[in-house]
Parts: sequence; structure tokens; C-alpha cells
Amino acid sequence: MPEATARHDRPRDIGTRTEAESRGEEPPVPTDDAGEPSSAGRRLRRLRQSNPWIFGTMLFSALVSLTASFVLSVDAIMLAADPQAALACNINAVLSCGTVGASWQASLFGFPNAFLGLVAEPVVITIAVASLGGVRFPRWFMFSAQIVYTLGLIFAYWLFFQAFFVIGALCPWCLLVTLSTTLVFTSLTHVNIRDGNLYLPERVTRTARTLIAHDLDLLLVTLWLVAITAMVVIKYVPLML
Repeated sequence: MPEATARHDRPRDIGTRTEAESRGEEPPVPTDDAGEPSSAGRRLRRLRQSNPWIFGTMLFSALVSLTASFVLSVDAIMLAADPQAALACNINAVLSCGTVGASWQASLFGFPNAFLGLVAEPVVITIAVASLGGVRFPRWFMFSAQIVYTLGLIFAYWLFFQAFFVIGALCPWCLLVTLSTTLVFTSLTHVNIRDGNLYLPERVTRTARTLIAHDLDLLLVTLWLVAITAMVVIKYVPLML
């Protein structure tokens, strides 16, 4: 009976199962150098490796990004009707959605960039909600999602650095999109490495799993966000004083 219960509690599959599952294995549990579960931070690590945490973070971040994209889309329409429109996020010369929104970088493909978020984030929300409900997407689907969202992350940071170095102003809603996109990418990459969805060589997959099992991905993302925050503070805070 315990075995039957355990199998009943496992997520329902759609398509291809992961490599670990096909061998009847569960995702790796973080261990210390001696191979035993570490006492310090054991529960936190287990929580972060769990689907509720991963897809919950993905869902929350995608909802934030969708909200910001919607606001930016409305602002873009207002600017198209009146380039001198006073937007709510035009705080000063440094924090100005209007300045960023009026630049050519804000409509790189001939329409407001925010429209891309209105299309992409509902897909991420669907993946997160379905996965929280126990759905397992095919390996090829998750790999494709990784590629598309990696391109989205690159685009988000291209826009950030354009605003930072070229436009000379920052858009608060754009910063929120950049942050939430980073968190979605981190969550998606984490689960794809854990479940072996990236078609990487076995040795690379094992190494990557070891890294995420010891939360080194969390450390790298935290350091990156701290560095970005420091850049903004050092360059723009003195201009607002």
C-alpha cells in the first residue's frame, strides 16, 4: 500500500518522462561533502528543490512581469497619442518611463516591446500553473521554452543596458520586468537542469545538478542582481539628490 500511495502522488505525465524518472529515480536530494543530508539548511534546500517552490516562484514572477507589461503597453499607447503625455512613472529626469518609451529602443520591432510580454508571460503562467497541478510537459517542450525564454532574457538585459548607458534614464516598470524575467529564467533553468530537459552531455548534466543541489545557481543570481543594483545606485542616485 505505501508503494501504491507513493506512485499515486507523483505528477501526471504528458509526453516524455525525464531521464531520472524513466530509471525509476527521484530528483537528487542535496547532500553534504560526506554524502549525507546536511543538517544546516536541509529543509530550505529541500523546499527550493520542490516543484511548489520552483513553479510558485515562476508563477509569481510571470504575474509581476505580465502586470508591468500591461502598464507599459498602456503607456506606449498614451505616448503614441500624445508624445508629451505625463505618465504616472515620470518621477524625475532619471526615473522616467516617458523618456525610455519615446526612444527607438522601446519599439525595436516596430511595435512597443511591452506587447511581447503580453504574449510571452501567459505561456509561462500556463506552464507554472499546470506544473503545480501535477502536469509533466514533454522534454522537447521544456527545452523549447528554455530557448525562447533565454532569448527573452537577453533582450530584457539589452534594453536595460541601452537605458543605462545610451538613453540615460531608467523606467521603473522596465526594471520590474527585468527583475521578474531574471527570476522566471532562473526557475525555468533550475527545473530543466534538475529534470534533464536540456539535452546536455551526461557529464555536464551531472555537474549542473550538483551545482543547483548546493544552491550555487541561487548564489550566482543573487550576486548578479546585487551587481546590477549597485550599478544603478552608484550612477543614478547621486543625480537624484
